[in-house]
Amino acid sequence: MSGGAARRVLVAEVDRLRAARPGIAPRVLDVGGGSGAWAVPLAALGCAVTVVDSSPNALAALQRRARDAGVHDLVHAVQGDADALGDVVSAGSADLVLGHGLLEIVDDPARSVAALAAAADAGAAVSVLTAGRYAAVLSRTLAGRLAEARALLTDPDGRFGPDDALRRRLDADALRTLLENGGLSVEVLQGDGVLEQWVPGATRDGGPSAARAVAELDELAAGVIPLRDVAARLHALARHPA
Repeated sequence: MSGGAARRVLVAEVDRLRAARPGIAPRVLDVGGGSGAWAVPLAALGCAVTVVDSSPNALAALQRRARDAGVHDLVHAVQGDADALGDVVSAGSADLVLGHGLLEIVDDPARSVAALAAAADAGAAVSVLTAGRYAAVLSRTLAGRLAEARALLTDPDGRFGPDDALRRRLDADALRTLLENGGLSVEVLQGDGVLEQWVPGATRDGGPSAARAVAELDELAAGVIPLRDVAARLHALARHPA
């Protein structure tokens, strides 16, 4: 689990769940969680994590990672697709649902959001992390790839063409609309990786103090709307109605 804005929000949510029900492991569902970049650290915080992913290789890597971290008993791997989540996960069975790196690759993002919401218990949170459109526009512009930048800016799905590996990139308004149309109430909408991508490599590689300075700057920028909108990733925490 990265050290960015999304991580801070998730740690706070886990702390809230553990305080509300002492001694009971929060039930986390990580949809499309792959090899466990988020699942294993959450298990290390005491959560019982179910990871649903379509790749058997990723799930095998997840299980190895969980064993190496000593949390194998808290991580459960399930092979399945986000588009058919209800076939492998019971409705209302999670205290926290993750859909990280999901909405940019699925066929139907509205359907996926509805599935995430359905898996969340009453009052549970849904965390979504997705690629931001405007960061991609800026990065292509700075690289001199102006045709791609123009396409990213004007294409309805925020794609630069048929060779784009992603199906879509979202801006903050589009992400909020997707979540609200799925019956969720958005509590946090922030950038994750707001300024780190623009920091010169020599500065990023300047040792622990430089890394702390970059992290602190990124934390300050995460909720500043003009900067949030050009973040590499957009993060939202939304709540299922109680």
